[in-house]
Amino acid sequence: MKLKGLRWFIIGLIAIATVINYIDRNAMAVMWPEISRELGLSKDDYALILTCFTLSYAFGQSLFGKILDAVGTRIGFTLAILFWSLSIAGHAFARTLLTFGILRATLGLSEAGAWPGAAKANALWFPSTERAFAQGIFNAGASVGAIIAAPLIAFLFLQIGWKMVFLLIGVLGLVWIIPWLFVYRADPEKHLWLSDEERDYILNNRVTKDTTPQNEYAPNIRQLLGHKESWSIILSRFFLDPIWWLFVSWLPIYLAETFGFDIKQIGLFAWVPFVGAAIGSLFGGALSGFLIRRGVSVGNARKGVIILGCIVMMPALFLCMNAATPLMAVLLIAVVLFGFQIAIGNIQTLPGDYFSGKSVGSLSGLGGTAANLGVLITTLIVPMATKVSFAPVFLMAGLLVPLSILSLLLLGGRVHRLAGRQS
Repeated sequence: MKLKGLRWFIIGLIAIATVINYIDRNAMAVMWPEISRELGLSKDDYALILTCFTLSYAFGQSLFGKILDAVGTRIGFTLAILFWSLSIAGHAFARTLLTFGILRATLGLSEAGAWPGAAKANALWFPSTERAFAQGIFNAGASVGAIIAAPLIAFLFLQIGWKMVFLLIGVLGLVWIIPWLFVYRADPEKHLWLSDEERDYILNNRVTKDTTPQNEYAPNIRQLLGHKESWSIILSRFFLDPIWWLFVSWLPIYLAETFGFDIKQIGLFAWVPFVGAAIGSLFGGALSGFLIRRGVSVGNARKGVIILGCIVMMPALFLCMNAATPLMAVLLIAVVLFGFQIAIGNIQTLPGDYFSGKSVGSLSGLGGTAANLGVLITTLIVPMATKVSFAPVFLMAGLLVPLSILSLLLLGGRVHRLAGRQS
């Protein structure tokens, strides 16, 4: 059996996994006002639980990067979603800060596998002209998951309570494993469902003239850290990713504290910003691919689109400091996340532009680890900075944007597949 456009089925399944991933991780934030009231937990407790998630998520990015490079995308993704589904279901039985912290840590460790897994699959299945758009589809899955999560979780909470919600969403990931194992039977080189035409198209166009591989250099982690291009990805994500997580983790609490929202109102408003994020994911990927097809070098196309996204983000973040109404706030945040996704989707494709598929998972994992170390720092700052309002947090986020741009421009160099001698 030959399946036309198999690569798009693969990225579609990965996008669905990301939808599930974000429903799982957003559920606690949406239901926290009720969970905290019932169990007597505070905002500082919430920050501590987030810290457990972030630390394990940071470690999990690098861990799963190595796992995916070792066992492959098919098995690596299966392991990740199996363990994160069991972890989120376990939240139904948590009653103390300690048990929430442990379960959040196991959730972060396993959910981390999605991002290096997607980057690796992207590098294997898509030519460089399509890679940013494919990454955009995957990132749009995160945004769609966040869009769905707020109203869905709020509705389910009102029907069955927070404990049953955690059990129910845990089942989603276990169901996803079935079509994944059925469809993703091998990488493009050996997949029996892949037509000869599509196989040749993928394998012959993984690189362009300015990304020509030299000896298929596949460095280990120590060697990766010896390239300034690797550091451009690591540092740009360290500064930029906390902006996304501020809204993923704190938006429901921001709406509750700033505008007095209950869970039902959170469900009505908290999904709006992520519509902007979903549009930005697809737009950023499509624009990058369009520029490359028009003759712009891979490096200039990626960097130009990343800078565009950052330019969109920064003024909207500063305007959020004085948002007077909840509608104004969520619309400004939608602009922020639109710009963020334009930028981050192209940053996440850079590992596949610089190195061969054998090292993409590792470098993506390193970038994810650095990103979550940045998130950890901001998570610890938020409770202290928001005693009066969330304005200091928006100011901090706005100042992170130019630091990310500088990391990319000063260290990124020219995008080409890097050659070297393996030790």
